[in-house]
Amino acid sequence: MNILGINFYYHDSTACIVSDGALVVAIEEERLTRKKHTVDFPVQAINKCMEAARLTPADIDYIAVSVDPALCLGKKLFYGMKNLSHGRKFIWQELMMNLFWKRKRLKNWYGSFFKNAHKPPVHFIPHHLSHVVGTFLISPYESAALLSVDGSGEWATTFMGKAKDCNYTCFRQDYFPMSLGSVYEAVTQFCGFIPNYDEGKTMGLAPLGNPQKFYDKVSKTFWINDDLSIGVDLSYFKYQYYSPVRYSSKFVEVFGKPRNKDKRAPFEQHHLDIAAAFQLHLEECMLTLTRGLHKKTGEDYLVLAGGVALNSVANGRIVRESGFKDIYLMPAAGDNGTALGAAYYLYNCILKNKRGFVHTDPYVGPGYSNKEIEIIIKSCKLSANYYFNIEEKTAEILNEGKIVGWYQGGMEIGPRSLGNRSILANPTLKHMKDKVNAEVKHREAFRPFAPSCPIEDVPKYFEQHVADPFMLKVCNVLPDKREVVPAITHVDGTARLQTIHSETNNRFHTLLKEFEKLSGVPVLLNTSFNVMGEPIVESPYDAIRCFFTTGLDVLVLGNFIIEKNSFSSHDAVNHHEMHFMPFESVDQ
Repeated sequence: MNILGINFYYHDSTACIVSDGALVVAIEEERLTRKKHTVDFPVQAINKCMEAARLTPADIDYIAVSVDPALCLGKKLFYGMKNLSHGRKFIWQELMMNLFWKRKRLKNWYGSFFKNAHKPPVHFIPHHLSHVVGTFLISPYESAALLSVDGSGEWATTFMGKAKDCNYTCFRQDYFPMSLGSVYEAVTQFCGFIPNYDEGKTMGLAPLGNPQKFYDKVSKTFWINDDLSIGVDLSYFKYQYYSPVRYSSKFVEVFGKPRNKDKRAPFEQHHLDIAAAFQLHLEECMLTLTRGLHKKTGEDYLVLAGGVALNSVANGRIVRESGFKDIYLMPAAGDNGTALGAAYYLYNCILKNKRGFVHTDPYVGPGYSNKEIEIIIKSCKLSANYYFNIEEKTAEILNEGKIVGWYQGGMEIGPRSLGNRSILANPTLKHMKDKVNAEVKHREAFRPFAPSCPIEDVPKYFEQHVADPFMLKVCNVLPDKREVVPAITHVDGTARLQTIHSETNNRFHTLLKEFEKLSGVPVLLNTSFNVMGEPIVESPYDAIRCFFTTGLDVLVLGNFIIEKNSFSSHDAVNHHEMHFMPFESVDQ
């Protein structure tokens, strides 16, 4: 049984293939089109998934789409008519774009794609069921509490419940415009960033401010009621009208002048303080929700999903303070993961198949063999050295203080590079954070970088008692280690840790241990292999282009190393004499 999962109604368009309950491949459209957070229908992602899974249209048995476009249509019409004086853009977006044009785009693709094949049934799975029930179905838990929080999906903004096996119960939902995600988007815009895309920047900015200066005022703009429902004072906001500016004049009167959206515009102190206060209050609201869920369900574990679930600072506090033993999130906790969630909801809850797949391996995208990489290197007229022990050689380069583009194996899904499409650097060098931000990533100087560390070495450096292979739970760096790894320690002493497991990424785990032999530290600075505003690289071509247009020192593609003087007019690939392998022996 082959299920094609699709997300495209809102943002981060994605496709996946689930075959007989196993996730075969999942790809975000942005990686192929190079349009970050694209809302386009994922034609290229679908085609790439089909190619990777070696399927034809005739092999697809079902299609799962991660939205129900007709859900709550009556509420949307009523809301649009009630707010007609402000809501023309709302009506256009929700009724024309989402209910008509996007449905038509799906229909046109369907007719073309299955033109000469059977027509598989299409199942529209409600957005929050795709988010959190779908995530539970591929979690390691037999039973768990469920919480999904985002801007909005169809009309709901939250889902709270519990699940066991393939069954679930919904306790309550909140509906637009009562939305934690939409409030945080408005604050993101106030701080000069792009709402619905740059919320991570607001989270990273927050530790630079004083949250107490505005906290009392912030707590009056949104809150959690006694019944765990969301409350928002809409007089502070305009997002409910789909306004280009998401905060109101009252917001500006209370909190001050917004920052210019030009990335070069300076931050005034009140911008930092506002980010800090809203971030802290969001954390408190999420803790109230999760503590309430823990008390209501009595469950040991929590499954978390939705765009707000990407707030890794809040997630870290949930792990430490909510009462749950641990939480599970997909590496693609936002809308990109709903393609997977919809496919598994269909497989387990509608088609009644037993659960069996656990999503602990994020490297579900396409990869390129050494042979394919060598062909690409030659086509670019570059020279490269092949190393059998690539981990040892790369560790030497990193220990020298060089910045490395690290391209290996299958591509990660989600917004974090998790060791296969990564930029790596030595975290013991204090200047490295500023150097990578300025010379490689071309992004704001305050932005922090994450550490990657073997799971067995975590207690030596971090206050973290649970695994975090997807880099979604911020923890404290041990006080006596903050000066040891300054490049990954944020100003408040925290870090967004990724735990590395040899079972899922042996090459990256080996690299970390080789680096430890030279530096004494089993930790690397790990950031996504891209520059600001671009998606993470997908192909070796993307990696080569990024390498030669940034301050990266060395590019590692599979077992090949390329340096900036790698232009060659003769033999394009040199098999390193110390680690020689004939071309025929290069792994496929």
